Amino acid sequence: MKAIVLGRAERLILLGVPVLWAAGPALHFLYPLSGGALLAGLLAPVNESVWEHLKLVLWPMALWWTVCYLRAPFRRELDAPSWFAAALGAILAAQGFIVLAYYFCAGALGVHSTAADIALFFLAAVLGQWAGLRLYQRRCALSWAASLAALAALPALFAVCTLAPPDLPLFCDPVTGTRGIFQW
Repeated sequence: MKAIVLGRAERLILLGVPVLWAAGPALHFLYPLSGGALLAGLLAPVNESVWEHLKLVLWPMALWWTVCYLRAPFRRELDAPSWFAAALGAILAAQGFIVLAYYFCAGALGVHSTAADIALFFLAAVLGQWAGLRLYQRRCALSWAASLAALAALPALFAVCTLAPPDLPLFCDPVTGTRGIFQW
């Protein structure tokens, strides 16, 4: 059996999993604990819609990958374009998994369970970091500018869809039927 050898960057990526496991659930309660503050609503879920819960991986992952890049003692060894392309891939993989797995469980299997939703989040964190790891190892060819532009566009998209969400099921709170921070 061949041993798997991970470099410092790869180990750093995988160290993000337990951090994400702690940060995501903590972020879940930020909006109600803030008394409904607008800034908290831009960072944390404002209702129980699937879309709003994608913030639970967006912000912790974006912060983890950015801080790791800026603070890594071996930063000069990191391939910056690949690092940020991998960060983007990690976030999109985790969010894509959450959406697909949630609708598969709820729609196809009829499972509506908080425990299942939490398990999906934990799996999404692992899958996202693994996808980011693989993209980084393969030296993803996405340009530095494209990666950073997409990483900047994601929070902007989430802000717009929190403030003025489209009238689609993805954005609708299944409990209250409301959408977004202003309860459309």
